[in-house]
Amino acid sequence: MIFETNRLLLRELEQKDFSDLCEILQDKKVMYAYEHAFSDEEVQQWLDKQHKRYQNDGFGLWAVILKQTGQFIGQGGLTIQDYEGKQVPEIGYLLKKAYWHNGYATELAIGCKSYAFEQLNLNEVYSIIRDTNLASQRVAQRNAMTKIDVLTKHYYNIDMPHFVYCVKRA
Repeated sequence: MIFETNRLLLRELEQKDFSDLCEILQDKKVMYAYEHAFSDEEVQQWLDKQHKRYQNDGFGLWAVILKQTGQFIGQGGLTIQDYEGKQVPEIGYLLKKAYWHNGYATELAIGCKSYAFEQLNLNEVYSIIRDTNLASQRVAQRNAMTKIDVLTKHYYNIDMPHFVYCVKRA
């Protein structure tokens, strides 16, 4: 286990999580901010990338488990992202649609921020959020993050505006 919150446990993703990841990454509604649902091959590449992140960075996106039931409800954690030519730690998550609007994303994001500051001794964390993703923007705001910039990311031949949120350690 990496850490836990009131309702959630976070652990490293494992190969046995492939079908749960498919349920998330292949759902067009969940992946709307990417404008792209993944193929099986892309899901495996995503999973492999997390394992590389664990080895190289000591963290990545983790499995999000509902304590009460043991159900895999999503993935979330910290990844290194490029922002203005520097590498910054970003809080990110994707939850199964059935678990949206229950406060899990906010609980997860706040837990990731605490882990970043208390366990990893980081001084700041970011969330880079698609301009159309209002729910995640609200999560960032509830996580005491402030919008500091707007940038354009290029995915799958589409330019996508993103808002950059940041919070610094108190």
